[in-house]
Amino acid sequence: MRVAAYVRCSTLDQHPETQLVELRSYCAARGWTDVREYIDHGESGAKTRRPALDRLLADAKGRRIDTVIVVGLDRLGRSVSHVVQILELLRHLGITFLSLREQLDSASPVGGALLAMVAVLSQLERDLIRSRVVAGLRRAKLEGRRLGRKPLEVDPRRVESVLARKLSVRAAARELGVSTASAWRLLRAHSAGAGDARATDRGVEEVAIA
Repeated sequence: MRVAAYVRCSTLDQHPETQLVELRSYCAARGWTDVREYIDHGESGAKTRRPALDRLLADAKGRRIDTVIVVGLDRLGRSVSHVVQILELLRHLGITFLSLREQLDSASPVGGALLAMVAVLSQLERDLIRSRVVAGLRRAKLEGRRLGRKPLEVDPRRVESVLARKLSVRAAARELGVSTASAWRLLRAHSAGAGDARATDRGVEEVAIA
């Protein structure tokens, strides 16, 4: 049995040994001797990319691990959706997952059912967030509120001055206080005879958002 013991401490003043003692004791009681330790020290659970976790998942994909064990699910991550992604990957690879605090064993019927419930709750969370976003956008539209970025205020005379001096696009962007792409479109529109710099820039912003 090739076991991966994963430990995470959020801050540097917390010591990984506290979790390691518990994991080592459990592995010894089960007679597991081939145990690799993956330690993320000073890494927030909100981060989806962590050095030790990345190595663990790479070893899992390389079929170098049979079981992953943690002290608690919160050590794996704080985001329900991220934890579910990891658990689904391990399940797909045929790797058993154990969490001591929750007494969760994915190899058992009860553990498998609990993991399925966690996945369902994660999907529900995503659906609720999506529904709230859609409802908010619909309400804003009904209230006549403009969505997206506020149009940039650009004086047409400043654009004409830039054109007259034949500045480069980058120099024009610095002088007008806009992005290089916006400056290029403003200069092109004025060269073509468009006189409303503000309207043009609004169009640029809408294109950028789209």
